Amino acid sequence: MTDLSQLRFFVTPEHDCSYLDGQQATTLFLDPAVNISAELNGQLSALGFRRSGNHLYRPQCRQCNACIPARVPVDLYRPGRTQQRIRRRNTDLQLSIGAARLDDEVFALYERYILQRHADGDMYPPSRSQFEDFLLHDLPFTRFHEFRLDGRLVAVAVTDHLPNGLSAVYTFYEPELPQRSLGRFAIQHQIAHCRELGLPHLYLGYWIRECQKMSYKGEYRPLEVLIHQKWVRI
Repeated sequence: MTDLSQLRFFVTPEHDCSYLDGQQATTLFLDPAVNISAELNGQLSALGFRRSGNHLYRPQCRQCNACIPARVPVDLYRPGRTQQRIRRRNTDLQLSIGAARLDDEVFALYERYILQRHADGDMYPPSRSQFEDFLLHDLPFTRFHEFRLDGRLVAVAVTDHLPNGLSAVYTFYEPELPQRSLGRFAIQHQIAHCRELGLPHLYLGYWIRECQKMSYKGEYRPLEVLIHQKWVRI
């Protein structure tokens, strides 16, 4: 286990918040020179950090605490009726798990997703270099969970496999299949895979009550949130 007291962390200047309009944000991040292992990623995930590319970070805003780290205790999770319907709707999908990769098939799906679902976000316009910086690094614990429909790639859940759980880094999917709720189905799959691996938690990143794009995370119950450095079940 890494002695976190020996690591250096930095704080960014204030910048526009990616989630809440009109808000300013600051971010605490781990020294980028530090080699990110699965163990270190797991330790910091339990403290509310997230990974983006080769950065481990968490919000550290002076006047706002809207970004609440959230995780699912997988042994206690029970799908509600809506989630059961989503699962039944996708029983015809084929799943494979492999190393993170960038090829024409993967990038075409990512590009369609960003153009149609997140044209107002930080990842627009999509490019191969931006994809590589965000999702591809030489990290042996990162996997692509790929979902196919009759051989066609329709969703990719980028997932970090850690000693204390799985971390749902990012999911992109076919925007022309909204009736399948592929993003929500990917979370159900990751919860089930945690159980298969004997891991206790699925880390979902930040739950932001005021942000519509993040509100879906509150659907997974029970949910644990990090309040004053303690995980509290809701």
